Amino acid sequence: MYFDTHAHYDSEHFGADRHALLASMPEQGVDYIIDPGCDGASSLAALELAERYPFVYAAVGWQPEEWESWTFESEALLRRLAAHPKCVAIGEIGLDYYWDKEHKEQQYEMFVTQLELALELGKPVVIHDREAHEDCLKITGRYPQLRGVFHCFSGSLEMAKQLVARGWHLGFDGPITYKNARKALEVLEWCPLERILVETDSPYLTPVPFRGKRNDSGKLRYIVEKIAQIKGLSPEETAAATSRNARSLFGI
Repeated sequence: MYFDTHAHYDSEHFGADRHALLASMPEQGVDYIIDPGCDGASSLAALELAERYPFVYAAVGWQPEEWESWTFESEALLRRLAAHPKCVAIGEIGLDYYWDKEHKEQQYEMFVTQLELALELGKPVVIHDREAHEDCLKITGRYPQLRGVFHCFSGSLEMAKQLVARGWHLGFDGPITYKNARKALEVLEWCPLERILVETDSPYLTPVPFRGKRNDSGKLRYIVEKIAQIKGLSPEETAAATSRNARSLFGI
């Protein structure tokens, strides 16, 4: 029923109960999960989980916060990992000016290298964009054939309209259930259903009423219910539509 398009089960936050939790997901109505990498080690760990669980898939990539571990060998490593049959995307990749405004050049180099790798391999991308909306929009706009999702979308309605017009998907997480979610709800109200993906970003961004606790894919239903409310649909219709969108984008 549910497709969690972004959850970090390779995270140390799941060290104590990772496998028991993942094994419980089908009983909780979670049909598919994508675990995106943040660097070489986490990309490999995501693939190992994908090998173990038939409903888990992986994305491989270096996120901007990990720029210090990016070397001249990193692209070749990602190329090898991306050849795995359960790797469905390059990600998460992008720009982050919230945590680091001092290394924009390194972030840019990593981002462009991985975007071009995704195009070469014919894979969608999972974009991490935090307080870098203008640059992410400009850079991805140079690659009109590129497809993917802006994970945990936090941009403006105008940005959303530009991305959807280019064929992108937008990912929505627990923050849409928060009291201060006005901008995200405005985007959701406008956004065509066929361009919406749902995600948890587990173990982070836990939705209300569990905010402050560790997140997991079993809580995806609270995000789906909020979107259904905004769209005037049933949760079942919304879950089916967003799952269909994800399967189409990621080729599952």
